[in-house]
Formats: sequence, structure tokens, C-alpha cells
Amino acid sequence: MPNYDYECKVCGHSYRKFQKMTEDPDRTCPKCNGEVRRLIGLGGGVIFKGFGFYTTDYRSPEYLKKAKEESQATSSTSSCSCCSTKNCSTCK
Repeated sequence: MPNYDYECKVCGHSYRKFQKMTEDPDRTCPKCNGEVRRLIGLGGGVIFKGFGFYTTDYRSPEYLKKAKEESQATSSTSSCSCCSTKNCSTCK
């Protein structure tokens, strides 16, 4: 059930109400019984959980094969993980 924001046209009181989408909107202010209007909100954030929401989840088999070959090629040409030389003084 969503939250709806209301604002009184008479006294300016604004409030939020948690109600069903099928319920009729409020018509009167709880403070002064004046007419209220429902405000348009940004809505809630959407959270995507689970598999299939990231672009990397749907990589093609060709892409995965090429990426694996490239990572193996770079690891075999370099003995150092932080530079591209084979004889690094840091890693010895």
C-alpha cells in the first residue's frame, strides 16, 4: 500500500496517509475540515534483487570466452599483479 501526501487548501497543513490504491482520496483536512488536495509524489524507489538485473548477467558465451582468454594471456605475460614487468623488485 502506498503513502499519499495531502495538503489543505485552507490552512496549508500537509500530511501523509498510508492507504490502499482502491480507497477514495481524503477530501477534508484533519485539522480544520477544509478541502485538501492530493500531492503528486516521486514514489518509492525500486530495488532490483536477484539474478538478471545487471548487464553483466547476460553476457554472450563468445564474450565470456574472449574475456577468459584475455585474462589468461595477461597473467601469463606478467609475474607481477601490480605492474606489467616480469622482474618487478616489489614482487621478488
